[in-house]
Amino acid sequence: MIKRALSKILQKDLNKNKALILLGARQVGKTTLLQDLSKAWNDTLWLTGDELEIQRLFENPTITRFKAEFSGIKYLIIDEAQRLPNVGLGLKLITDHLKKIQLLVTGSSAFELSNRLNESLMGRIFEYQLCPLSFSEMADFHTLREEKRLLPYRMIYGYYPNVVVQPEDSKKILQNLVQNFLYKDMLLLESVKKTDKIVKLLQALAFQVGNQVSYNEISKIVGLNTATVEKYIIMLEQSFVLFRLGGFSRNLRNELSKSRKIYFYDNGIRNALIDNLSPVEIRADTGALWENFLISERMKLLKNNERWVNRYFWRTKDQQEIDYLEEENSELRAFEFKWNSHTKARITKTFTKAYPKAETQIITPENYVTFITT
Repeated sequence: MIKRALSKILQKDLNKNKALILLGARQVGKTTLLQDLSKAWNDTLWLTGDELEIQRLFENPTITRFKAEFSGIKYLIIDEAQRLPNVGLGLKLITDHLKKIQLLVTGSSAFELSNRLNESLMGRIFEYQLCPLSFSEMADFHTLREEKRLLPYRMIYGYYPNVVVQPEDSKKILQNLVQNFLYKDMLLLESVKKTDKIVKLLQALAFQVGNQVSYNEISKIVGLNTATVEKYIIMLEQSFVLFRLGGFSRNLRNELSKSRKIYFYDNGIRNALIDNLSPVEIRADTGALWENFLISERMKLLKNNERWVNRYFWRTKDQQEIDYLEEENSELRAFEFKWNSHTKARITKTFTKAYPKAETQIITPENYVTFITT
């Protein structure tokens, strides 16, 4: 069993009169995490939103019926809760009127679940995101030395749990993920019916990793209007497939503040989308893979440690650029990523003059561990 970093946080937050909402992409291990935690619990009931009987239970939720159904239960776990009708009202009734029950809920679709819960359960929930496995979690599992040795492999195949534990089937597993699970929640919505367009959009974004993304340019490639492209990207972000970084701007007139970059939570997903699982040594996009790997691992680190920071990239109109910036407690940190440790690299003087108090660092395969583990 690979221990998840969120496990300790969830345990700490139990029994505080809050419903615990665990969000994350399909197949990242939400159910497995709660199964592991619940081994030590008595009086636990599991429900799943995919079951018709449970959906009927929530169609017309009442306190009386819930009290009868959940009598004697201390821990109530509802898996894939976005499938349930009236889920916000139902969970509110449980939280408000069955106070001896610790409610734990999972969902793979923030646009279906999180928004509805926030409306009904304001102030009554703690919300978390479970990402694919991280470098830190795997280093704890089988030593830092082993995980460093596997870096080139992870950059290609990523950290989805099934890929990690069944490396002999990694290609098949990734293909299955991108074909059957990646955007399944989106396709259940009436407003999203163009599967081929979503695939084209994801592929176009995969080729753009590390570059600024123009919604107008992407719309021409995919064959959708700009507004629909933006809507789909937001939905893919809320399905935990990808995430956006905005441009940082404070001092200079020629800084680009309205631009954005898009990264994938997992390198393996990105590579499977473009059908390229070739080794690092023979690829033309290794720099982009390195950048996506580092930024996604940094995202996992921040989420797994409940650190709230502002994240950006930085670029000027004359194309001076820094890959990644963090702003935390009014302190600014700037990072440039280089796969080739022997390449001369520096932080542009335009940035250091504009932000003389900012910490700066070049991240390479020789010093990356600290960046993604502390």
